[in-house]
Amino acid sequence: MSEPLEVTERELVDGFVKGRISVIMPAYNESELICDAIAEVKRQFGSVCSDVEVIIVDDGSADGTRNHVESQHIEGVRLIAYDRNEGKGYAIRRGFTHVTGEFTFLVDSDAEIMAKDLATYVEALDTTDIVLGSKRHPLSVVQTPVMRRFMSLAFNVCERLVTGLKITDTQAGFKGMRSRVVYTVMPLITAKRFAFDVEFLTVASLLGFRTMELPVFIDLKATVSVRRVSRMMIDLLGIAYRLRIRRWYQNNIKTMTDTYAPILKW
Repeated sequence: MSEPLEVTERELVDGFVKGRISVIMPAYNESELICDAIAEVKRQFGSVCSDVEVIIVDDGSADGTRNHVESQHIEGVRLIAYDRNEGKGYAIRRGFTHVTGEFTFLVDSDAEIMAKDLATYVEALDTTDIVLGSKRHPLSVVQTPVMRRFMSLAFNVCERLVTGLKITDTQAGFKGMRSRVVYTVMPLITAKRFAFDVEFLTVASLLGFRTMELPVFIDLKATVSVRRVSRMMIDLLGIAYRLRIRRWYQNNIKTMTDTYAPILKW
């Protein structure tokens, strides 16, 4: 694996290297797809930015995913690996501790969801804080099983009701943001697995960060299991409890604001 990209002697923005894009790809048992996915990510991001780092987080894979990545010796790619599967949210948090770029993108490790026009995402981050790939954007191209579409829509209705989010699609695995947003939001994230995206966007909304939805190309072949949807709903109810009843997020944001007001920049 390559060494971390140079941080010193470069202009910094909020402590991150100006203009650099960091791509975090959490991976779990993706040995058959991971190398092709990395190549596609490097191709797409390399076409819009000359300074890109890719951070693969092997979330306790049991199929040799890390070995496939290590064997490629791909320039600009770093591997973070650990033995126990901890969940997507945990993997992203681990990956972010190694981010050096001004902008952070979260991309699924199977590359089944990619930006329809990546340049639009990067340009949008000049005026907004978070950009989301949305399968419900009118310009998106979506190929996915009918049942998966139905379950995704039902989950979105539920999450909008209990969190107040106005976002049409929180679950698409392609997101970009200013790295300072991730740095600010992460301390308030509790979800390790299924509802990480919802919790992240809920906290970001409470903090006043601006969000824009953009088109994606999606080619999803697998269906979603009832067990996974059930776990997502349980995690969603936990977020609603902390948000609506305990007001845990609001209280912690107030504490954080009172304590760090001189240095916070949102």
